[in-house]
Amino acid sequence: MKQPEYLRAVQGFARRELTGNDAYLDSLAEAPLPLYERFAGTGLANWWLPKEHGGLGLGLEESVRITSELAYHDAGVAFTLFIPILTTSMVTWYGSEELKERHLGRLVAENGFAATLGSEHAAGSELARMTTTARVEGDTVVLDGQKAFSTNTGFAQFLVVIARSQKDPSGYLAVLVPRDTPGVTVDKRWDVIGLRSSATYQVSLSGVRVPAANVLRGNGLRLLEVGLNASRILIATTALGVARRIRDVCMDYGKAKSVKGAPLTANAVFASRLGQFEMQIEVMTNQCLTAARAYDAIAARPDAGEEFLRTGTLKQALTTKMFCGQTGWQIASTASEMFGGLGYTHESVIGKLARDMRYVSIVEGGDDVLRDLVFTRYVVPVSKRS
Repeated sequence: MKQPEYLRAVQGFARRELTGNDAYLDSLAEAPLPLYERFAGTGLANWWLPKEHGGLGLGLEESVRITSELAYHDAGVAFTLFIPILTTSMVTWYGSEELKERHLGRLVAENGFAATLGSEHAAGSELARMTTTARVEGDTVVLDGQKAFSTNTGFAQFLVVIARSQKDPSGYLAVLVPRDTPGVTVDKRWDVIGLRSSATYQVSLSGVRVPAANVLRGNGLRLLEVGLNASRILIATTALGVARRIRDVCMDYGKAKSVKGAPLTANAVFASRLGQFEMQIEVMTNQCLTAARAYDAIAARPDAGEEFLRTGTLKQALTTKMFCGQTGWQIASTASEMFGGLGYTHESVIGKLARDMRYVSIVEGGDDVLRDLVFTRYVVPVSKRS
């Protein structure tokens, strides 16, 4: 699809399904929402999957534009629709041809979802301390453990589970697991305060058996690092979409609100804050697109999988997520003040937008975790790294 065409499709979907539905989208309704099936009707479900598996093969730059448009209307919808890129990118780069054909092809054909199981309660940000194990029994891999936060698992077609090798405690595996495999149990859906149109679960694995051929090539933690690059850039992009919506909501409020006989937009302080928002949004836009282009440049290489393995965590992915999360939160916080008392009630959509914005600096590595990664990977000289 040409760029104007895919953006028009997203905009049309948003107008039909998302505009005016803030209360419903913020209600923690039963997942998955029926509107996700209707999104598939645009032909854009899993838009990034390779053409050789039936996908559209759109790059991360196009994904930024799609995600920003979706997040403008609802960040939870955007998150649900793009987060499978974390899972599928690992399979795309490091799965066998048979595994890719069987699972990615079906995902495209059925407009399905995928999920990644990485985080654990005790390990927190130190994923190397995870306790979920994988043991090899002949031509079978057996998984046991519990995963804390996994979006889309309840309705995913397949999962990629990151687990510690029972044979080698210092080794980690990434294992593709069909969702209907016996032993995979959804313990609960988390009652999150934002992104409530998405669904994140706690999941238990008990004697889960899959073929050894379902193990992806490479160290599981390194593969997770690679997968997080794309999803972190798109998480940052949701901050951009929400910030754009906040700017427009504030502008509408300023036009309707009268102060001293004049519209609030005529107030110099109010107007200057909107000018500040516009500057911040412009920089966020440029940052997201620049990071996406850096990712796409590697993805276009014939040795992309090996180059991603060599690079691991992209600096642009880390800094973009940090910057957009922090800048977006400044915008959301300032906007809630601009609405006065109304901004602290459910009568204004600003409260929802602020809650949706907050996740950007929390999921897939909080800002302190990412600051440490930037320091150890990109500030400390190579010769002095431990």
